[in-house]
Amino acid sequence: MTITTDGMVVPPFDNRCAKMRILKILTEVMMLLRTLAAIIGMDIAKNVFQLHIVNPETGEIERRRLKRTKVAEFFANRAPSIVAMEACGGAHHWARLLLGMGHSVKLLPAKHVRAFVLRDKTDALDAQAIYVAAQQSHIREVPIKSEQQQSCLSLHRIRTQLMKMRVMQTNAVRGLLYEFGVVLPQGHKRLLACIQSELARAQLELGLPDELVISLQEQLRRIDFLQKDIDALDARLASMARQNHQMQAAVSIPGIGSLTATAVLSTVADLSTFRNARQFAAWLGLTPRQVGTGGRTQQLGISKRGDSYLRYLLISGARSVAIRSTRTKWMTKLFERRHFNVGIVALANKIARTLWAVVVKSKPFDRAKWNVEMPIAA
Repeated sequence: MTITTDGMVVPPFDNRCAKMRILKILTEVMMLLRTLAAIIGMDIAKNVFQLHIVNPETGEIERRRLKRTKVAEFFANRAPSIVAMEACGGAHHWARLLLGMGHSVKLLPAKHVRAFVLRDKTDALDAQAIYVAAQQSHIREVPIKSEQQQSCLSLHRIRTQLMKMRVMQTNAVRGLLYEFGVVLPQGHKRLLACIQSELARAQLELGLPDELVISLQEQLRRIDFLQKDIDALDARLASMARQNHQMQAAVSIPGIGSLTATAVLSTVADLSTFRNARQFAAWLGLTPRQVGTGGRTQQLGISKRGDSYLRYLLISGARSVAIRSTRTKWMTKLFERRHFNVGIVALANKIARTLWAVVVKSKPFDRAKWNVEMPIAA
């Protein structure tokens, strides 16, 4: 029995019991740490890969550089771990390869990893930043894409490139003829519909040189070849959409065609990773950006976060619905109180939410709930 200076009585301290309790707690902690897989931050490149490894039991830090040919061998001989990488070129290939070896993979957005790079930027510091970012629960992981999904997105990238080349070629024809006083209408189809008659008229009335006419005809043939390639890609994407039941369900929604359905479902991979439809729309950048301080929050324009190509397709589909369909009471009131482009973005938001509900809940599209009559498909 111990009496303190203030008269309090303190029972005797049993050192043996205290040591036993502490030892039990330490044992449980060590067993828990052994069950945790090591997190490996890997900075990938074409030839040299940088790894940042922290032992979960001892806290020992290991930094290692591997040649590309040695990466698969290193992970094949290693216990299952959590491998974190930036979602950059080649990341999905390595993610599929590591998953096949029994490892867990985290793909992180590169712009979110950049915030954890301190001081200078080197491969070792990049790998360390990836390791730290992988432990942040608020950073949304990039879904790992299959070969089929990457193939579908590759067709979209090729089509986008061909579309840019076609626009460049037609604009060049329009600009060259404008120098000779020939004004051609805007739009690809309207240009092709009148180009031959305008060339003939310019040759007769304006004395357009024969050499230029021949060169422009060759340019038009190149535009036709580009259009045939674009049509072939559209046919392949439409075939992919017909072979996927989720894409078929998405195509039934107004404003969504085979292009939008294949692009969205190949990019997102699994829509169920979003808690609700609004989170999906916010991920696409179709919700207002918020700025707040001192308890006051102000809503600005749309955040424009996420994939700009998906946002472009959804907004284009919404514009098609607004122009070609009979406007409902909701749409009429929306366009009365807001600018037309603001209403288009709001409609694109609604289309994105409907897409999430149809795919995640596995329910067919209900036109009565949508309440939009659309005689012409977008």
